Amino acid sequence: MKVEDVMTATVTVMPDTQQVSYARNLMLKHGISHIVVVDSERKPVGIVTEKDITRKLRVAGPTWRRRPIDKISIKRVMSKDIISVPAAADIREAVDIMLRNNISSLPVVEDGKLVGIITKTDLLRVYTEKCKGRWRVSDLMTKNVITVTENHTIAHVISLMEENRIGRIVVIKDKEPVGIITSENISFAQLEDPKTGVPLEKIYFIGRASKEKKKVRMVSMLTAGDIMTKDLIKLEEDADAAEAANIMLKEKISGIPIVDGKNQLKGIITKTDIIKGIQ
Repeated sequence: MKVEDVMTATVTVMPDTQQVSYARNLMLKHGISHIVVVDSERKPVGIVTEKDITRKLRVAGPTWRRRPIDKISIKRVMSKDIISVPAAADIREAVDIMLRNNISSLPVVEDGKLVGIITKTDLLRVYTEKCKGRWRVSDLMTKNVITVTENHTIAHVISLMEENRIGRIVVIKDKEPVGIITSENISFAQLEDPKTGVPLEKIYFIGRASKEKKKVRMVSMLTAGDIMTKDLIKLEEDADAAEAANIMLKEKISGIPIVDGKNQLKGIITKTDIIKGIQ
């Protein structure tokens, strides 16, 4: 199959003159995790993802990172080195490029013009159609799972994501998975100081009414347990990988914890793991 057979022809784009808040709103509105950034001639000049927002807007670093997101140019956080693919390329070439460069989408460009985009989600659909019964979850899953507990700080979670170049962390309690944190959980939490609008990495404010019905700001350390997704979908090792792909497509998720009969964590299967089965 060719890239043009499976790519998404309608691409969500944004001008390079806009701010990070514009990208965030587009992602939330359309349920997407990547946006192609174009110049005044509609030529692609960059791409921005949830991971970019998570990684580059941490409080530590240059002062511009501490501005409200409607004051930060998209040029500061987008990836400028665009890796693209031609429409006539074989989808296995697209898989290879994504895996080698640790990216989740490829703009499809012809004669310098953007004609589509191919993502891991598109390739997941290919897997469900063409590879059913080929692999079990245990054949493709990642066995060495990076985990945290509910009491780890978000700063620690982000550091683990960066160090291991991953987009999700499983939260465990007594070796059982109880939650999962993704780049989206962190990127779109948008925790800000109510006075200054400055994003905060470790502290958030909880509104609570006192006896006088006045709101009192309570300051707490933000932990993994505060923002994790708790309603986990899990699978066992002998499940068909195509079942995992179908669940990801239906539930719009990118990773599923894998457990044994005692609900003990044995691994995780992600979109990246599944598209490897196409090669």
